[in-house]
Amino acid sequence: MIVLNVLLYYLVIIPISLLPFPVLYGVSNTLYVIFYYIAGYRKKVILGNIQKSFPEMTNEQHKEICRKFYKHFCDLIVESIKCFTISEKQIMKRFTCANPEVANKYYDEQRSVMFAGGHFNNWELLAVGISKRIKHKGVGIYKPLSNKYFDNKMQYTRGRFGLTLLSTKSVKRFLDDNKDKLTGLIFGIDQSPSNPKAAYWMRFLNQDTGVQYGIEKFAKDYNSPVIFGSIQKIKRGHYCLELTDVTANPQETPYGFIIEKCTQLLEKDIIEKPEYWLWSHKRWKHKRPEGK
Repeated sequence: MIVLNVLLYYLVIIPISLLPFPVLYGVSNTLYVIFYYIAGYRKKVILGNIQKSFPEMTNEQHKEICRKFYKHFCDLIVESIKCFTISEKQIMKRFTCANPEVANKYYDEQRSVMFAGGHFNNWELLAVGISKRIKHKGVGIYKPLSNKYFDNKMQYTRGRFGLTLLSTKSVKRFLDDNKDKLTGLIFGIDQSPSNPKAAYWMRFLNQDTGVQYGIEKFAKDYNSPVIFGSIQKIKRGHYCLELTDVTANPQETPYGFIIEKCTQLLEKDIIEKPEYWLWSHKRWKHKRPEGK
């Protein structure tokens, strides 16, 4: 298995990653034809999620969002592969931040922060480039891959320009051990919770949705300001991060305020440009438990 992983990485992934962007987008166009017209990759899940999220739209509008999603999704695949070898110069060119002062003011106040975001546009470029755009030490919260070889490669790739990856199970220990460091923890808020009974339930895209409570819990426990990060697509292969203050004093907010505000900001992005969200994952596989 290790030999196959090494061969896949060095004979397939790295050679593709070294291709210039114009060639990569030629690969993306080919993938689009295969995924959308031939294989129909997860089309039932994608279209079903879109239909339930936008019940007021026509079937033709649903299909148009679906088609645009596949085009963006294939770009996301090749751009993510490119991240294995992308240069610092290309990162600085292709991933910018419109208002880093939103986060940097807390750095100047000697306060760590927590970022909330979703699988919208290109989060892989954010992972690679975020530490070049803010003063805080970027720390990404993630679920380790079952394949240890590629988990190590992903950690190396995302960490080349300063980001540290942290397992979801290690967040509290990390925060306790790094109280003297100015960190910016990055939480993905749109993944389906593993335990629906422990989730915070709300309406999101016209559906009852369980949201992981982690970012609000840790923000309140450590009194860390919360910032929402919106990744906007400027043009093909170019993205801009826009930051929004959610709260500077989380311990003063009522229960659920942080979760709801962050999720509503993500929902706003999705409604404006639905093709850029990751519709292919099974976001609504849990039902709201009684009493929630």
